[in-house]
Amino acid sequence: MELEYANSRVYLVDDDPDVLDSLTVLIKLTGLKTVSFESAVDFLDSYCSEQPSCLVLDIQMPLMGGLELQQELSKRNINIPIIFISGNAEIPDAVKALKAGAVDFLEKPFEPNKLIEGILSAIRKDIKNREERIEKEKIKELFSSLSAREKEVLQLIISNHSSKQAAKQLDVSHRTIEAHRARIMEKMQAVSTTELVALAVKHTLI
Repeated sequence: MELEYANSRVYLVDDDPDVLDSLTVLIKLTGLKTVSFESAVDFLDSYCSEQPSCLVLDIQMPLMGGLELQQELSKRNINIPIIFISGNAEIPDAVKALKAGAVDFLEKPFEPNKLIEGILSAIRKDIKNREERIEKEKIKELFSSLSAREKEVLQLIISNHSSKQAAKQLDVSHRTIEAHRARIMEKMQAVSTTELVALAVKHTLI
């Protein structure tokens, strides 16, 4: 098992114990760790968001079905990638699940390799999403350290104003704008104006 998957988890939710057993054996052969639940409620009570993970989810279950669980996860802002599995789901169910963000929908019986490939892809997606969330939080924290005037200057930089133009608009000296620009670059940990603008646009800071 590659290092990037070392701390990952595959959550299995299916009301059929035999299916859970067979999936657990299959997935563990790859070295991935699995956690199994026979109901959506049990999963919700036990889910831990600390490790990269994915959810292999049966669409038809008593009490709370797969689609209902998907909706509940969305309400709770839990962004775990979901692979739906089903033996007799209707096409509208599959369409609904995929439109709601599921990464795959497999009909039983499915090729074991296809499931494993889907799981690895889903975990990679979760790892990437986590990295992007961490980066976003870091950038927002850096942005919050800017003063109100520095945020004004940053807005003008993003709008492609030169230091001279920004100075005229804010009725300050060119040297003052250059000082603000230098502090903004330092606080935002940007090595160039291009990088600074890219950060601001990517994370919709202004």
